[in-house]
Amino acid sequence: MNNKFWKFIEQKPLYYKEIDHTRVHKAYALLKPHLQQPLTIHIVGTNGKGSTGRIMASILHTSGHKVGHFSSPHILKFNERLWINGEDIADDTLDLAHKKLYAILGEEVSNALSYFEYTTLLAFVAMEDLEVMVLEAGLGGEFDATNVCTKALSVITPIGLDHQDFLGESIEEIATTKINSIEKEFVLALQNYEEVYDVAEKVAKAKEAKVYAVKNFKALFPKEYETVKQITQKLAWSEYLFENTLLALYALKRVQLNYNLQELAKVNLFGRFERILPNVIVDVGHNLLGANAIIKALKKENKKPILVYNTLEDKDYVSILKAFKPYIQSVEIIAIKTGRALEQNLLENALKDLNIEYQAFKNIDKHKEYLVFGSFYVVEAFLSIKDK
Repeated sequence: MNNKFWKFIEQKPLYYKEIDHTRVHKAYALLKPHLQQPLTIHIVGTNGKGSTGRIMASILHTSGHKVGHFSSPHILKFNERLWINGEDIADDTLDLAHKKLYAILGEEVSNALSYFEYTTLLAFVAMEDLEVMVLEAGLGGEFDATNVCTKALSVITPIGLDHQDFLGESIEEIATTKINSIEKEFVLALQNYEEVYDVAEKVAKAKEAKVYAVKNFKALFPKEYETVKQITQKLAWSEYLFENTLLALYALKRVQLNYNLQELAKVNLFGRFERILPNVIVDVGHNLLGANAIIKALKKENKKPILVYNTLEDKDYVSILKAFKPYIQSVEIIAIKTGRALEQNLLENALKDLNIEYQAFKNIDKHKEYLVFGSFYVVEAFLSIKDK
């Protein structure tokens, strides 16, 4: 890949120690007069953003709408982040969007933007001719780069403890930061913490906004609820994917976008509790909320897999492993390529303290069951080894 976009983006750091929340707003102010904006649905939360967004975008696409889905991070290649009309964006299309964006912003502004800020604005350029843009926030909400534009609707997925260094130490603080990104209407997912419902009510009242809770979906749309349950069961989707489907469909109802519910059967959720081999499930979840959703699914499967695992240094890996312990046979540690990886001795010490058997991951045994979990980096590393 030798086009200008790749050379430009690969030079940008993924993370900055000091965050300037005004930088992307200034850049967007330069870009906005040159753009059309599709109907935009903004997805914010801790878990389930990617699957909720992809369900929404996929069912719209197969129902005849021109739709794009911006998500992050990617598993195998950057192009996954910009999914347009059923396909990952092509390299040539990326390069054209980059040339237009760079020309509008200029060298100084383009170079100053972070990796995520620039690629968010790049998505706006690449998707401007579509009917609908499903826009997934990064780790934040109110101060996230995706929150620079107006939106027809916000979608709040399950909220839990994650990225506390950026978002706050309590559920209330994190929920407030995320839900403050809403404008006048938002759909609220089923939540694991009652505090999130309280925060949602406070923010809605302060902003004079309407909140639509997915916990009311069954009562409001009983026939559709049962149909969704039947389809997701045939797809062997876990409970959390069923719940994310309800969230996606409720959002589409709020913005009055027509869809064919039977098209749900065609949705492909790469890396979301996906059985990629008869004995291997992969999931890009990376926090305790995600682990608990997986455990709920494992209980139904009534199997104790080997957990192929690694983690980033800012995750609550001790609580995650403690939660998994009754439902796994052992842990196999897989090496991941990132400077943010937890030091291996810390992971090994935690496993020893929890009395969980472990070893290094080498390859899979077709006679054993595996669950690959921990981050996008873990799934990427596993797939690269599996395909050798």
